[in-house]
This record gives sequence, C-alpha cells and structure tokens, in this order.
Amino acid sequence: MADNEKVQPSDKDPKVSQLSDLPGEVPNELPHHTALIDRHAILEKSPTLLLTFSLLVVTVGGIVEIAPLFWLENTIEKVEGVRPYSPLELTGRDIYVREGCYVCHSQMIRPMRDEVERYGHYSLAAESMYDHPFQWGSKRTGPDLARVGGRYSDAWHVDHLMDPQSVVPESIMPKYAFLADTRIEPDQIESLLSTHRMVGVPYTDAQITSARADFRVQADPEGDWDGLVERYPGAAVGNFDGQPGLTEMDALIAYLQVMGTMVDFSTFTPDETR
Repeated sequence: MADNEKVQPSDKDPKVSQLSDLPGEVPNELPHHTALIDRHAILEKSPTLLLTFSLLVVTVGGIVEIAPLFWLENTIEKVEGVRPYSPLELTGRDIYVREGCYVCHSQMIRPMRDEVERYGHYSLAAESMYDHPFQWGSKRTGPDLARVGGRYSDAWHVDHLMDPQSVVPESIMPKYAFLADTRIEPDQIESLLSTHRMVGVPYTDAQITSARADFRVQADPEGDWDGLVERYPGAAVGNFDGQPGLTEMDALIAYLQVMGTMVDFSTFTPDETR
C-alpha cells in the first residue's frame, strides 16, 4: 500500500480570513482611548494630584452629610420617660463597662420579628442618648439585655452573678462573686455627674448636690426614697444584694434593673415624620 501523501497547507484556505483581505491598511497598534474616564492614570501617577482630589471628594461628601444637621434641632427623637442615670445606676454602668459585659451582651434590639418577640419592643435611639459610650455591643454570646430591667428579681441577679451555671446550666458566663465583697463609697460621685454634664447629660445642680445622698439611699431598705424617686422617676430601690453596706453588686444590679424600663411602650407612639 502506497504511503499517504502529505497534505500541504493551502495557501488560500477559504475558511480563514487573511489580513491582506481586509479593506484598508492593517493598523500596527491599538487605538488610544481619550475619554475622560480613561484619564485616571494621570491621577494615579501623581501623588500630589491624587491627594488633592481625594481631599476634595472627602470634603464635598462631608459637607453633604454634615451640613443638614445644623438645621435640625435634634437628631434624636425625644421620648417621654428617658432620664439620666441615678448616681448608683451610673456607678453600676461603669462596673458593667469595666468588666467587659458588652463583649458578650448587646443592648440593641433590632426591628425584626424574631428579636421583638423574644426581647420586647425594638430599641429607640433616645434610650441610649445619655450613654457615654453607648453599649449597643457587636455580638451576642449571651442574650440581649436592653429590656432586662424588671424581668428578674434582685435575688435572681445575685445568684446569676455569683454562679451563673446554678441558674443557667449551659451558660459560659464567668462568676462575679467578688462584686459582693467589694465595698464602694461615693467619694467621686459629684465629679462623675459633673463630667457627664460636660458631654451633654442634663444633670441639674440639685442632682449633683444630692448625689452622695441619692447614692446611699437607693440601696438602703429603710431609706427615705421620696427625693430620689422625684429626681430619678422609676428608679429601682432596695437592698439589691441582700447584704448590709454598699457593694459593687448593689450598683450593678441597680443598673440592670433600670435597663429598658424608662419608656412606657404601652403609650409610646413613634413619630412617623422622622
């Protein structure tokens, strides 16, 4: 059988277009794009121009975002019932921050059905208007605490802080029994309230003057609470940890018991225009 002849490539394959068949001359390079959007290379090659235009963009954006706020009386809707913390509650809040409770517990109920059904009414901006800093949190290793006030008794909080697993067996919360052994005194309480007034919390002169007395009487089971309740409506009172003397446990529980209780949501109507 004869060897197959080699197939020679056709010089003119009809299925392949040749450059020589194209009309006109064959370009030796791609055309330059001169559109404005393609001139970003000018900025990228010049650090000075890039910095200048970046500052210009940030300035314009900042003006658009910030300038309208100067024509608003308040960016937070005022809600009846929201008040500054009492001296003991404020001290308890500082202990809450010091112990890093915000790392595992949020204080922000989002307007979603599952959260509202579990925790209660969604959080309002006004409820955090006197928090410096706010305690919204970023994760929930434990439950949200925005509505924990009044949900449990003082004794429950004591047991939970002393030994969390005795109340919630699956809890991984550490024990805070040392709070019941740590005494506190209102030595700097006037300065604390004055400092908060400097950043916008509307503490009155009368509240600052009465700070030490209010600090002690709120956890005194036999104290005269009339003046305290008049200055801080709805404040929880009593011997929170069940022991004589003032402890950090008293202050922390006083703070927990006021969380989410200032606003009466049975009569609250949101402002639809905001």
